[in-house]
Amino acid sequence: MHDPEGVRLQKVLATAGLGSRRACEDLIADGRVTVDGVLVRELGVRVDPKTAVIHLDGLRIQLDTSLITIALNKPLGVVSTMHDPEGRPSLAELVAHREERLFHVGRLDAETEGLLLLTNDGELANRLSHPSHEVAKTYLAHVEGHVAGNVANKMLHGVELEDGLAKVDRYRIVDSTPQAALIEVVLHEGRNRIVRRMFEEVGHPVTRLVRTQVGPIKLGDLRPGKTRVLGKEELGSLMTQVGM
Repeated sequence: MHDPEGVRLQKVLATAGLGSRRACEDLIADGRVTVDGVLVRELGVRVDPKTAVIHLDGLRIQLDTSLITIALNKPLGVVSTMHDPEGRPSLAELVAHREERLFHVGRLDAETEGLLLLTNDGELANRLSHPSHEVAKTYLAHVEGHVAGNVANKMLHGVELEDGLAKVDRYRIVDSTPQAALIEVVLHEGRNRIVRRMFEEVGHPVTRLVRTQVGPIKLGDLRPGKTRVLGKEELGSLMTQVGM
């Protein structure tokens, strides 16, 4: 863990934006920092910022300041690609103000709105996209018709689709009328148009679909077409969730 040719740990933490060097020394002395899985309390420890894996209070700290992850509220009608041969509105137009070369993590179909993550961190993107990490995604679905109580049971225990059984992890009716309902679902499934197809199968076509959360990252009050850079705690939670 200790690298004699490295940089003092408190300086590395301060460079990562965790406070002054003195404040970072206090973090170390208080036993809140680990390096490569080892708790560090000594102030003389030196590390290599390019290879060290540092956690503060269990959350991974991003040391490479060139890496960035942003949240985008994808508007209706925008396709989830950085370039569309058919000339449809694409993600590139929404992040044209960014200097970084960003790529999107997963996708939303053109008719679906809401949270999409973009990053230039290849390892984070790969882990978020890999099924083994099972990052949960939350959606608000506006559906047609009066939704009976047995629909929840079907969605939770499995709906048979043409490409296999699909089920949600959580299901909650937010609002309902005799003509329509607003339902929140959480699932790990990443198959194409999975939420729409499940509701269609149980007899309640989706009229509007918004993704509101990916893992610990929430859409919040981010307006359609706008972006924001993830905060340190958000990013740390996201990295920790995928084993980084």
